[in-house]
Amino acid sequence: MKKLIVGAFAILMMVFSNQTQAQDYNTGIGLRAGTGLGLTVKHFLNDQAALEGLLYTRWGGILITGLYEIHKDIPEVQGLRWFYGGGAHVGAWSASNRNRPWGGDYGQSYTVVGIDGIIGLDYKFADAPINLSLDWKPAFNIIGYSGIWGGDVALSIRYTF
Repeated sequence: MKKLIVGAFAILMMVFSNQTQAQDYNTGIGLRAGTGLGLTVKHFLNDQAALEGLLYTRWGGILITGLYEIHKDIPEVQGLRWFYGGGAHVGAWSASNRNRPWGGDYGQSYTVVGIDGIIGLDYKFADAPINLSLDWKPAFNIIGYSGIWGGDVALSIRYTF
């Protein structure tokens, strides 16, 4: 029985070590700063596919976004990848903010649901558990205040493991 447990453990370690070698990190948690400010969590499903969740503030409200991303290597620079993908968001805020970009009525609240695209660069430092990501994330609100948000550019810094 001991040999079976040790053998199974050794196989699992080889599988996980191969998975770690195939990509630069499995999960990253950190801050996202740009047109909004918030938190980001990125988790790789395999060598090229990742899920990213965002919780951030913008225009005095709060938004939650989920994204599916495809990552591609840039062979000339070790640790650098480009990515693209899409997902959806839900959010709410009050138009009492003087920076209301949508031109809505003062004092009116909005709840929005929409779709998102994303394209960017992702860099993992080789000798540190740090990841930097720079992206552009346009969005289209379908429900609530409908319209296109095309200016969401952000820099994310994550602790990776």
